[in-house]
Amino acid sequence: MSGLLAFKHLKKNALQPTSSNWLRSLISLRFSHSLPFATVKAEEISGSKPAEVLNLVQGNWTRSSNWNTILDPLNGESFIKVSEVDENGIQPFVESLSKCPKHGLHNPFKAPERYLMLGDVTTKAAQKLSLPEVSRFFAKLIQRVAPKSYQQAFGEVYVTQKFLENFCGDQVRFLARSFAVPGNHLGQQSHGFRWPYGPVAVVTPFNFPLEIPVLQLMGALYMGNKPVLKVDSKVSIVMEQMLRLLHECGLPIEDVDFINSDGKTMNKLLMEAKPRMTLFTGSSRVAEKLALDLKGRIKLEDAGFDWKILGPDVQEEEYVAWVCDQDAYACSGQKCSAQSMLFMHENWSRSSLIQKLTSLAARRKLDDLTIGPVLTVTTEAMLDHMNNLLKIKGSKLLFGGEPLQNHSIPSIYGAIKPTAVFVPLEEILKDDNYELVTKEIFGPFQIVTEYKHDQLPLVLSALEKMHAHLTAAVVSNEPLFLQEVIGNSVNGTTYVGLRARTTGAPQNHWFGPAGDPLGAGIGTPEAIKLVWSCHREVIYDIGPLPHKWETPEST
Repeated sequence: MSGLLAFKHLKKNALQPTSSNWLRSLISLRFSHSLPFATVKAEEISGSKPAEVLNLVQGNWTRSSNWNTILDPLNGESFIKVSEVDENGIQPFVESLSKCPKHGLHNPFKAPERYLMLGDVTTKAAQKLSLPEVSRFFAKLIQRVAPKSYQQAFGEVYVTQKFLENFCGDQVRFLARSFAVPGNHLGQQSHGFRWPYGPVAVVTPFNFPLEIPVLQLMGALYMGNKPVLKVDSKVSIVMEQMLRLLHECGLPIEDVDFINSDGKTMNKLLMEAKPRMTLFTGSSRVAEKLALDLKGRIKLEDAGFDWKILGPDVQEEEYVAWVCDQDAYACSGQKCSAQSMLFMHENWSRSSLIQKLTSLAARRKLDDLTIGPVLTVTTEAMLDHMNNLLKIKGSKLLFGGEPLQNHSIPSIYGAIKPTAVFVPLEEILKDDNYELVTKEIFGPFQIVTEYKHDQLPLVLSALEKMHAHLTAAVVSNEPLFLQEVIGNSVNGTTYVGLRARTTGAPQNHWFGPAGDPLGAGIGTPEAIKLVWSCHREVIYDIGPLPHKWETPEST
């Protein structure tokens, strides 16, 4: 029931002699729509009423003298002012991390009550995020800064809320479960414990401004670490509001530092504060630099040029086409799990798949944000890439390839129609073409190719040459075909079967790359333990000594 209808309903009931509680109900309705933690109203943020984003350090919300103005991705208005820390302002953050010892804020031998506290905080946060007015607030706020359809934005909030539900109550301390192994003699046992790193950093991108930072931040806290969090300034308002919600739910305000800065400043902070572990989600270029700067003390969930293989068994064309469209173009293709390359078995080439994909892509429109601004690649850059691909022998434009029309998206962002370019498989494998074809375009853009019944080895060869192994899909219900592809590929999150997809990871399974010892995971207990804790072995050896023990000869 909308607020207006509810008010009319209450007013009508107020005229009835039996409705003595109408005023109490009206007051309750009013407060049910107020969010005590929030400092903004998503729908009201505009050029005439810009929002402000602050920093949090050592338990205090602070402003800096530098303000970065964020443009509204839909109309170019200056609608958010972000207080950014420059290189001269990082010292409070360095000091804050330095106060956290290497053994963390808690561990199995120290302050175990914090496991319980964080379980309680998570319970309350999950409950709040399940409230319609709270989930709608965050979904709308996500839409304002990273435009995507309401269903996609709400899906991010839903996954975050379900993740929090998974770690309520005792589930936090269960993450620190240890094990014991009998020793060699009486009184000796070895115990394996999950141990925090202590001071850590979390750096996350723009495309999932709530889900990625919340899941990684909470994992860091659960295991006993003190994190400093940096989210892309274009969307950091979302996480600023989420931190305020967590504080309302009982998270100690000094447990997390939150910094807004450019990349150069954050790099300096990491070099000076020397966090024991850094989680970075973002581009491969930055990931490789950080891995060197931080001497390998880092976990990465970097770029993904993600592939999908359609097997020989053609079935449910309508459904498969719909999933392909969602994988490639939902969120305007701005997912690290987006379908970047589609390998079609020749049987699928003879089906109506491409026709259906063309029709599905044509449905997407700016009005409902099923297609929208691309925040890291300009229109010109995407069209230039397309034109370079079309120079390859045998390549052709399947659909799209044009700028969006009749919009006010600022030119610093991209705006093109969902686009697919066909490139022959033999041409893809040529050294002169491979790097160009497998360049990740973080927008509504994919490569389509075809393979014959005897060309699966060529497809597998193309996969082997790729360097990013995040998500993948093998659309087939033929066990031997699945076995062949799975056994000869490495992507960390791989969906197989008729309903296989590359995107849409829920909170109930691991999400992350494979094939790299620096690869990070997200979402599950295994991911949290891998990324945010290390193994510590404690060997108890308390005796007694053997009867009549004597000092032996030197060895």
